[in-house]
Formats: sequence, structure tokens, C-alpha cells
Amino acid sequence: MIELTYSGGSILIRGYEGELPPDIAIFDNRIMCYRALGMNYEKVAEYLKSKGKEFTDNVCNCPDIEVKANIKLRPYQSDALDKWASSNMRGTIVLPTAAGKTHIGIEAINRTKKKTIILVPTIDLLTQWKQKIKELLNLDAGQIGGGEKEEREITVSTYDSAYLMAEKYGNHFDLIIADEVHHLASEKLRMIAMMYTARYRLGLTATYERTDGLEKDLEYLMGGKIFELGYEEIDEYLADYKIVRIPVELDDDEQTQYEKYHSIFVNYLRKHRMAIGGSWDFNKFIRSSWTPEGREALTAWRKSREIAMNPAGKIEMARTLVAQHKNERIIIFSEDTETTYRISKEFLIPAITYMTSKDERSEIPELFKTGKYNVIATSRVLDEGVDFPDASVAIVMSGSGSTRQFRQRLGRILRPSYGKKAVMYELVTSQTAEFGASRRRRKGVPSRTTSSEKD
Repeated sequence: MIELTYSGGSILIRGYEGELPPDIAIFDNRIMCYRALGMNYEKVAEYLKSKGKEFTDNVCNCPDIEVKANIKLRPYQSDALDKWASSNMRGTIVLPTAAGKTHIGIEAINRTKKKTIILVPTIDLLTQWKQKIKELLNLDAGQIGGGEKEEREITVSTYDSAYLMAEKYGNHFDLIIADEVHHLASEKLRMIAMMYTARYRLGLTATYERTDGLEKDLEYLMGGKIFELGYEEIDEYLADYKIVRIPVELDDDEQTQYEKYHSIFVNYLRKHRMAIGGSWDFNKFIRSSWTPEGREALTAWRKSREIAMNPAGKIEMARTLVAQHKNERIIIFSEDTETTYRISKEFLIPAITYMTSKDERSEIPELFKTGKYNVIATSRVLDEGVDFPDASVAIVMSGSGSTRQFRQRLGRILRPSYGKKAVMYELVTSQTAEFGASRRRRKGVPSRTTSSEKD
């Protein structure tokens, strides 16, 4: 009798006499049986059935879970789930930040009744998913990550923990929901999708594309992109907003230092006939910087970038904007942790960075929600997924040229409420490379940008 078992991320097919297609399984001479990736579990079973082979299936014993909820979805959310269902319950839904992707994921659990693992990139998102599951399904979700290893009918895990525990938990779930699914395409984290046996797979993200192009691999890992809408198409469900770009001047000393370091960097590029047009070009520059001249150019780039991102004028402009919006909830974004703590000290406001303790990371959003704090400073750790529904003002002190980051930060202030008018201020240093980064990151975002200076 043929027997299917799970072993360390693989499906072992024992007792099969004959050949299996190499895209499904390969013969392992060490144990004298066929071995398939966990993700090929359903393909193996379907192939054996198609050949009329009887087999014992000891891979996954996941009975349906008891869950019932009346989750009210917006029309586009229902359309997205219907498209997923018609795609054999595999694929990725792409919707802007603040479009309610968490509700879609929880409704997928509600409809399928399948034991589920939800993958998230951060502890903050893990906590947020658990809270929403409790609110909508009245269930306490399990947790893998952040020092916890508790499996339940619905379990939320960080990507890193799901990767580390794949051999143990890989056959324990029938449904994978991957929040911020673009992470799953990385060379390391894709092993989660490959080792887990879950038949049904749902990816959620606001930004499907990656700079390295690896999103194409999500086609076989999760099922590919099956539904996508942009800001313009769900405008009525988001807060009214505008983006205001404010040019900030360097002072004389800052301008002198910027030009000095920027010239060293540019002259190096010209000498070596390099052009920086994207992340691949920049990585090429990094790889060439092992020489003394290259290291000097790299150091000069870093110093010129730091000057452009953090001039004294930005602090003063932020102070003005905070005073202007003193009765609103404000998030101040920076690209680096040092600047975040500088702003925290200058404005006497709490900061959330990767160094913030677990308790504080829970406490600060709650106090922000209640109005105890109306301004918080943060670095890149809040770029993805975390809800601040009461925030209506974002001040971007600095950022990369990433469209993903820009959209995520904008999404932090777009949760709708009655009469809400949101505004994102983008502080950009004049006559520096920051203006180029500003143009790049705003691509694909609806044109609601105003500025007192043309670029």
C-alpha cells in the first residue's frame, strides 16, 4: 500500500512502484522512496488518484474549524474574495493600504472553515491580527513568534518564526494567509511556502512588485496576482486626503558640506561610467566600492544623503506643522532611528523604533488612540500594516525612493471617519538628490500633490 507522510518539509511517498513526474517528486536514494516538496502535497495526491492508485494519507489531519461570523464587507472586498474562491482558493489580492485587507483575510477563514496560519512581517502586525480575530470571530488566536509558540485553530506567526518552525508546523494547516506577501518571495522566506502543505493560499499586499523582480515567483508559491484595485477605484472608502510637498533649504554650512560630498560621489560615477537608475545599479556601485577610491565615494554618498535628509530646517518646519495641527493626531516618519529619537527629544513625544520594548509598542498606540498622545515619532518599523485609525496628519521627514514605503506611510492616515480630512506633508530638501527620490516614490499614487516649488 502506498503511504504519504510528512517529514521535515517534504512529502514522502512510500510503496509506490513506478515513476512520478519530476516536477512533482524526485526519488531519494538515501531512503529509497519518492520525496516531494510540502507545497506539492495536493499535486501528489491528485496524481495518484488520476492513476487509480489507492494510498494512505498520513500527511495532514486538519478537521474543519468551528467559526461563524457576520462580517460586513465592502463590494470590492466581496469581489476580491469571490475571485479568490474561483481561483481554487489560491492567489494574491492587491489593495491599497487602508482598504481593509485584514477583513478580507478573516472572512476567508470564516468561509473556508479551515485551520489557518497567518504570516506577518512584524510583532506589531501579529498583535493587530490577533486583536481583529478576537473582535470579528470571538476567538483567541495562537501565536508563533515574539517568544511564544502556541498553536491554535487560527495561529498568527511572524515570517521568521514560521520559517524556523517549518519542519514542525508545516503540515498543521490547510490555509495560509500571507500578509505583506511580497516578503514571501525572498530567497529565504519562500521556503515557508515550499515546506508547508496548506492547499489553500491567500496573499495580501498593497505593493506586489519587488525591486528584485522576485514577485514573479509568487505565481507558483501562492497562486499569483488575481485581484487588484488602486486608490482611485476605492476612493469613496478612504478618508479625503492631500499630499503637500514642502521644500526646505539647507543653511550655508550644510550646503557647502553637501556639495563637497555629493561632488565626490558624482565624480566617481562619471569616472567609472556608472549611472544610478535603480536598486540594481546602486548595488553595482556598492560592489565596486572595495577600492580606496570606491570606499571614499560610498562614504561621501552616505554623508551627502544624511545632510539632505536631516537639515536643521526640517525640524523647524515640523515644529510649525505640529503647532498648526495641534488638535489632530500626527505621525512623524523618519528614515533612520537616530533621527526619530532626535525628534522625540526635541518635541517631547514618544518614539517607536525597532529598539522600543514590546510593552511600549503596545502602550503607545493605545495612548495615541485615547488622545493621551497626539504626536508620535517613528522610523521604518511602522511602514507596514499597523493601524492608527485616528491619525490624520503624516509628516515625512525623510524616506527612500520606494513607492511601497510611500504608499504604506500614506495609508497610515487614510482610515475613514466622519468628516476626516487627512494630509501628508513631505519635507524635501531643495537642490539635493531628495527631489529625485520624491518623484520616484510618488509614482502610481493619485496626483493630489501640491508644492510651493517645481521640481
